[in-house]
Order: sequence, then structure tokens, then C-alpha cells
Amino acid sequence: MNERSIRITASVGLVIGGLFGMMGSFIQTPSLRGLAWGIDGVALILATALLTFYYNRKGNDGVAAGFLCLAIGEGLILSSSGVNLDQDHSSFGAGVALWAASLLVISFQKTFPLFVRITGFMAAILFSVTAVLLFTGNDVNGLTKPLPFFAYPIFVLTIFGWASTVLLSKEKNSFIAKNARVKQGTQRNSQLNDMQLHNN
Repeated sequence: MNERSIRITASVGLVIGGLFGMMGSFIQTPSLRGLAWGIDGVALILATALLTFYYNRKGNDGVAAGFLCLAIGEGLILSSSGVNLDQDHSSFGAGVALWAASLLVISFQKTFPLFVRITGFMAAILFSVTAVLLFTGNDVNGLTKPLPFFAYPIFVLTIFGWASTVLLSKEKNSFIAKNARVKQGTQRNSQLNDMQLHNN
């Protein structure tokens, strides 16, 4: 799988995951909500697994580790997103805790734009509070208000920021590389002209 395919697939997976995740939060029918969150979970796991390898290849181990944690956390969330949300609080709590950890690790790096990093930090804090509530025995599930329900929009905004950055990064790099080649070509031509003038 080449770099372009990884970027496109990962970006599409992030967008699909974000959209279906938000849809599931507002669907009242348990079976349809479970289906939406199932699609959301699979899409995000695929996207974050690809981004783990993508950033590892680029030597950005911090971001790669963050996306690996996110993929593992999303797997735990997926396992607890069935019809009965109160059935498995332990998996949901562990998944939310890994969400928080991954968001902190990724947002501490300077790979993504500042706004995306800020929303990532905000989501990490909210999910950390949610994880503490779950681990201390509070009655919290995926739809509990205010948390984690109101953390989801910030999380999705962060996900969309990742998707756009990953999708456009190659084009930006190509533009920079092209400008660098043009500049080098201009310098070489200038040097050749100077040599010709000197010889004459």
C-alpha cells in the first residue's frame, strides 16, 4: 500500500468514524445506534492502524504511538457499544482512558495545526474525567450527560482536523519540494551563466 493510498484510506476512515459516531449518539433506537457505533468503531480502528504505520515510517514515533493507543482504545469501545450500554462498564472505561491518553500524546506533538491540538487537549481532559468517573464506580455509559456525551463533538472535531491534515500533507510537501527544485534549478542556471561570462 503506497503512501497516497494510506493517506486517502485513513482520512476517509476518520471521517466515516466521526460521522457515524456522532449519528449514533443521537439515534434513539438501540439496534440502529449499535450499528452506527459499530461502523464508527471499525472505520476508526482501520484509520488509526494505518496512521500508526504511516507516522512510524516518517520517524514520528510519538504520533504513531498515540494512534496505536487510540486503535486499542477504540477496540475496547467497540466491544462495549452493543444494544445494552450498561452491560460492560469496565471495557468502556478502559477504552475511554486510552482515548484520553492517545489524544494527549498526539496533541503534545507539533504534527497537527494548533487548533486541532487544542481541541485534542480539551477532549483528552473530558475523557480523563469520564474515565475517573467510571473507574470509581459511577453509573456512566456512552450516552450519559454531561460526560461523555458533550465530549464527543470536540473529539469529532479533532478527528476531522486529523483527516484534513493527513489528506493535504502530501500536497503541501509536494508543493514545497517543487519550489525547492525550482529554486535549485534557478541557482544552477545562474552559476552556469556566471561561468560562461567568466570564460568569455
